[in-house]
Amino acid sequence: MSNNAPALPAARVFGITGWKNSGKTTLTERLVAELSRRGWRVSTVKHAHHDFDIDKPDTDSFRHRQAGAGEVAVVSGRRWALMHELRGEEEPPLAQILARLAPCDLVLVEGYKRERHLKIETRRRGGRERTPLADADPGIVAIASDHRADGERLPVYSLDDVAGIADFIEQTTGLGAPAGP
Repeated sequence: MSNNAPALPAARVFGITGWKNSGKTTLTERLVAELSRRGWRVSTVKHAHHDFDIDKPDTDSFRHRQAGAGEVAVVSGRRWALMHELRGEEEPPLAQILARLAPCDLVLVEGYKRERHLKIETRRRGGRERTPLADADPGIVAIASDHRADGERLPVYSLDDVAGIADFIEQTTGLGAPAGP
């Protein structure tokens, strides 16, 4: 991360990080459902390490992008999406993406191992890579695992303890704090 990158907001952003196939997406999905059920407005940012596309060939918007449009907005009565083509530009820092989101109570960030926000690390016994990330990342404040993590200095939750992890996120980000007078 460059030294010029703006600092991330200290509150209301919480990450789910871990190696590939460690359970990040499943945990993120379950946390969105739980926190939304509790009445919070939740948004997500997902980092992809590969070329991805949310648009399909033969759609009008795909044709617009292929013709060279830098941004294409698709809008309907139910949702809208904005696609931005980097066309050789650097990947934007997380803070820049967060600044584009509509106001909400909490942004859950999936991935972004190297960014400076608070995170929970997911671990699976069957994961391809099992080197703990928490030892090298002071932003990791808890572990969610499908196996015992004896001797861990951080709080450890079962990957299935979605309510407990949601409680932890509320406390850590200040969402669970009582309203002022």
